[in-house]
Parts: sequence; structure tokens; C-alpha cells
Amino acid sequence: MNRDELAAFLRRRRERLRPSDVGLASAGRRRTPGLRRQEVAQLAGMSVDYYIRLEQARGPRPSRQILAALARALLLTADERDYLFRLAGDNPLPVAVPPREISPGLRNLLDSMPDTPAYVVDAKYDVLAWNELATYFIGDLSGHPENDRNVIRWTFGRVAGSGPWPDEESVRFARATVADMRAAYARYPSDSGLRALVTELLALSPQFAQMWSEHEVQARRPLIKRFVHPMAGPLEFECQLLQVGETGQRLIVYCAAPGSPTQEAFRRLARSGRSPQRTVPADTVAGNTPRSVLYADGLGMIRCRGKR
Repeated sequence: MNRDELAAFLRRRRERLRPSDVGLASAGRRRTPGLRRQEVAQLAGMSVDYYIRLEQARGPRPSRQILAALARALLLTADERDYLFRLAGDNPLPVAVPPREISPGLRNLLDSMPDTPAYVVDAKYDVLAWNELATYFIGDLSGHPENDRNVIRWTFGRVAGSGPWPDEESVRFARATVADMRAAYARYPSDSGLRALVTELLALSPQFAQMWSEHEVQARRPLIKRFVHPMAGPLEFECQLLQVGETGQRLIVYCAAPGSPTQEAFRRLARSGRSPQRTVPADTVAGNTPRSVLYADGLGMIRCRGKR
């Protein structure tokens, strides 16, 4: 426990807050900026004497409950909360539910890459945001319910409905994705959506149930992907997965080698300015009923309207 740094951190975080920030009335003129010590103690549900000793670097090591209460009282961000726990010699508390909100900066980053397919998934592989070029690989998901934008559900749902895995590369992707999902399952134990998805897939897919039972745990890594796109032809690119801070979100970027045929194919798709749903004829079954088909992209088997 670093008492001096903990004391200084608490003082600085207290001084940056105004009473109105935490729902307190401002009673007259204050000699020093920020909240008073007794106000922080009140908000955190602890004795004033105990809090004063923490700020004077002479208190006992605070419990996890005390640290969590201080984080709430001082309106700490996720990074600041983790830092507080580490200063006190403890491991940060797990985040109950991974956030789904996309920051404006991340949204701007997606839109600033018109020639590069990119999209964002959360901890359980729900697609949260995408740029225009990504719709040629995952389809335009804006018309789909949010609970029907999940990469893992598409992957194992396709196999459950069509038989064996198409190739060994798909098996490797699926196994790595399940291992990554198991890590998220432990990281976010209170996420009911993640638990419900696992329960659904255990009932839906024997392949998922088998992989899940093996208890493999591994974070996702970049990979090289090769496949034939119905509009752009043969493609080869590196699929980069970039962690977005501590949110559990991943920015998925398809990185084509400079000057490669794949880079030129990406540019042609971007210049076409046409929706893939309009430009790619859908396969039909008896009765000319359109159907969605699946293509292997850098993350796995992703739904896309097109011809085989």
C-alpha cells in the first residue's frame, strides 16, 4: 500500500469536485476548492475521522468495500477507480457489465477510414458500430435488432443449421473466439446478457458446447484471412483487433498490404457508393425467396447478402 500517493490522490480528486456535482447544496463561500472532507465521508458512508486519516497518510489499509465507496463518492472514472485500488495494494473490482456506448472519438475514427473496413464489437461480440465499407462484409446491420448483431451467434447458428464446419480455419477461429468469450465470462460475472448468450448457444450448438466444456481461455490475436468476396473477388488481409481501453470493446480493422490487389479492391468498393444489398443479387431458393448467405471474414462467419 502506498499511503502517501493514496492520500495525495484522494485530496486531488476531492478538490476537483463541486457540491453540485454530487447533489449537495453549496452552503456559502468556501475557503478551499472542492468538497469538504466530511462531505466525502458522508457520501462514502464512513466516519469523518477515518477519511481524514486516509488523507493524512496514516490510516489503516482500506477494505475493498471502502475503496468502492470512495470511488463512487468521488465520481472516479474506470481508470481512476483501478488506480485507487492499486494504490491501496488491492486488485481492481471487476466491471459488472461491459459498456455498449461508443465514444465520439471512436465513431470519428471509424468514419475517417473510408478505404478500410472497420467495426466495433463488445465483450460478447455484439457488433456496436461500423463504417460504410464494413457493410460489404457484415451487411448493413442498421435494420437488424441489436440482439441480432452477434458474431458468435451467427457463427454457431450457421453450423448448427448447415452441418460440418467448412474448413479448418473456421474451426480455429471458432475455438479462439470461444476461448476469448470464456475470458469475458469471468471478467463480467454480472452480465446477464453474456450469461444468456452462453446458455442459448449451449442449447443450440453441440460444437459450441464441446468447445465451451474444454475451458480454454485466450485473448483474441491478429490473424491473416483469405477468401473470395462475391463483389471484390479474392482477398487477403490482416485482421487487427485493437482493444478500446478497459471497455472490453474491440476495434476490428481489415488491413490490406500497401499496393496489394486487396487494397485496390477495398478502394473500388468504397468508390462504388452503392449498398451491397442492392448491388449483389441474393441467392434464391424454391419460390425465388431471397436468403442471407454467410461469408468467412476476418472475425468468422459473418452474415452478408450476396451470391455464393
